[in-house]
Amino acid sequence: MASARSHDGPGPLRSAGRSIGRALRVPFTGAARSIRRATHAHGAGESGLGKLIELHAVNGAGDVMITVALASTVFFSVPTDQARGRVALYLAVTMAPFILLAPVIGPLLDHLPHGRRAAMAGSMLARAVLALTMSGAVATGDLELYPAALGVLVCSKAYGVVRSAVVPRLLPPKFSLVKANSRVTLAGLLATGAAAPVGAGLQTIGPQWPLYGACAIFVGGGILAFTLPPKVDSAKGERRARLVPPHGDYAARPPATRAGTRAKGRERRPGLRSVGPSVLHGLQANAAHRALSGFLIFFLAFLLREHPLAGQSAAISLGIVGVAAGVGNALGTAVGSWLRARGPEVIVASVLGLALGVAVLAAVFFSTVMVAALAATAGLTQALSKLSLDAMIQRDVPEEVRTSAFARSETLLQMAWVVGGAIGIALPLNGVLGMSVAAGLLALGASTSVRGLLGAARRGSPHPRVA
Repeated sequence: MASARSHDGPGPLRSAGRSIGRALRVPFTGAARSIRRATHAHGAGESGLGKLIELHAVNGAGDVMITVALASTVFFSVPTDQARGRVALYLAVTMAPFILLAPVIGPLLDHLPHGRRAAMAGSMLARAVLALTMSGAVATGDLELYPAALGVLVCSKAYGVVRSAVVPRLLPPKFSLVKANSRVTLAGLLATGAAAPVGAGLQTIGPQWPLYGACAIFVGGGILAFTLPPKVDSAKGERRARLVPPHGDYAARPPATRAGTRAKGRERRPGLRSVGPSVLHGLQANAAHRALSGFLIFFLAFLLREHPLAGQSAAISLGIVGVAAGVGNALGTAVGSWLRARGPEVIVASVLGLALGVAVLAAVFFSTVMVAALAATAGLTQALSKLSLDAMIQRDVPEEVRTSAFARSETLLQMAWVVGGAIGIALPLNGVLGMSVAAGLLALGASTSVRGLLGAARRGSPHPRVA
């Protein structure tokens, strides 16, 4: 009888249990398969770009968990005057040293071309350890919280620099660098948006719980970094880019001349300033956008807490501005690929002018609508400007130093963000004054870059489009 029952198959209870189990797994496995199809589409899976997209999504989710924990401790949990003092201390302990560390990160990573996977994994695992370290001090806001926050910031920026250098190595066939960066950036934005409410939910359990979540996410990211293809660590054909020009303009030399000087061993490696005016002016314009981003984050956080938007609470006011900025950034990233063949110099100059115009209007007609419009415009224009800068570096910088050039340019832009944030925390909480300063930052960038960008666009690039 026992043998007969064994051939009758599983009982009805076991069958029902398996059916329920499959039903519960389908939403998660189906979502995972959908995400994998999206990140690995159009050859990204074969080239390894899909894994980098997933890694960047993990990075964004972990960073936002730490941001939620720090914001709750440093900003929301105390009165405004005390919060401003805490954030000022946070800037002094983290941002100021980072200004000194940022110029070192790019050159240091240039010396690790064969260890890029290890560098990205190390930045993830280091942040996992630092998140655990901060979990003990986050509830009290003790001073030891700030050195750990500095470590998280440096590791995050180091990851960003290495990631920028890795993308050119993972381009699928017929895949532009602008499109690749657009996909990577959009994945980070989507992951940040998905993880933020999770972090807020963990915050309701206890102030240390978002940090526990960040630790788990970063450990997973450290493991994922080592699944990137081995070619990420290949430095074949690369040399380190300089930020100062050698004797003569490398870009202006004919290819035959450049090849001849290489053969004779007399050529100095090219720098970002020596590959034509587009890259230099594009960096100046992007620095203005990045400074505006840092300024708005800190200035509006305190302004809207002290003076909420008309008819709204402080939390709702911050939410409106945050959502507007996020939507603008996502929109700019999404349309970046469509604009990639339409003249990057013109795009950079145009979006800088657009941001400046909206900032001037926000200063003249300061209101809820104009503040939200400026936040959305800043997100949109920063995304488009950065994607266009990537296109110019791809087009104008020789392949042998292109990877290093991405690392150097990203370091400069992160320093601009630090400067803008410092201005935002130091400025009096006056809306019209703040919007005027925002317009001033953009006007400074426009005065140094727009004329050169438009001139370069009229002359046309002497370089063929590559990669």
